[in-house]
Amino acid sequence: MHALPLCAFITGTRPLDWLVCLALYYVRMFGVTAGYHRYFSHRTYKTSRVMQFLIAFLAESSAQKGALWWAANHRHHHKYSDHADDIHSPLHRGFWWSHVGWMLVPRYDTTQWDRIKDFAKYPELVWLNKHWWVPPTVLGVVVFLVGGPSMLFIGFFLSTVLLWHGTFIINSLCHVFGSRRFATTDTSKNNLLFALLTCGEGWHNNHHHFCASANQGFYWYEIDVSYYVLRLMQALGLVWDVRTPPQSVLERARIDRGAVDLPKVKIPRVKLPSLADAE
Repeated sequence: MHALPLCAFITGTRPLDWLVCLALYYVRMFGVTAGYHRYFSHRTYKTSRVMQFLIAFLAESSAQKGALWWAANHRHHHKYSDHADDIHSPLHRGFWWSHVGWMLVPRYDTTQWDRIKDFAKYPELVWLNKHWWVPPTVLGVVVFLVGGPSMLFIGFFLSTVLLWHGTFIINSLCHVFGSRRFATTDTSKNNLLFALLTCGEGWHNNHHHFCASANQGFYWYEIDVSYYVLRLMQALGLVWDVRTPPQSVLERARIDRGAVDLPKVKIPRVKLPSLADAE
């Protein structure tokens, strides 16, 4: 996947290919953030059965495996965030492992069904979770038929690779670089740049302070594009009961008001564990 965009040196590119690349990056980033994360992982809003399938399909077009697999692993992450059992903490395993290494280990291929029972009751979601390769394949074929090889390599493959790393930096770098507003039991941080790259996911310390909120930018100046789109969908009647943090949550555990934060921790140097160590 990382090498395929290089084929554009053979085919050449057009401005339209790059526009499609940008569009597919952000449209699918919304699917990742509002679908995989804010809906399936945290249930921060409600929607219909048809719409939840469409949201899952859009999210899975990012080629980040099944929605139920993704959400189950993320729920595990929140339960053990930055502790020894966290499967992708940069604190314990280093940058590369938390960024992408853990996904390359067969041990984590299976869906943790005990953590996703609320959505496992829908057979269409279970099917889509098993056949997660269908949405990205359909999208890739459509892009090729519409724009030819150059649009496939740049519009689809390059945007997919960029989307992967845009998503993965939240696991790795958002626990390393940024600022902390709330005292939490992990090293989560807020970062404006990462928020712009991920439609609002960069307000990670906010999120770990109150993960039941559909908005991760808690204040008007914290840009959260996915939340804005969810509000538009709510106005259209596509989603409802969009949850936001109550004022009591916004006032609780504020570091700038005397809450005791975690001691300074040293993030390990980049190291990729061997498969034998991982197993």
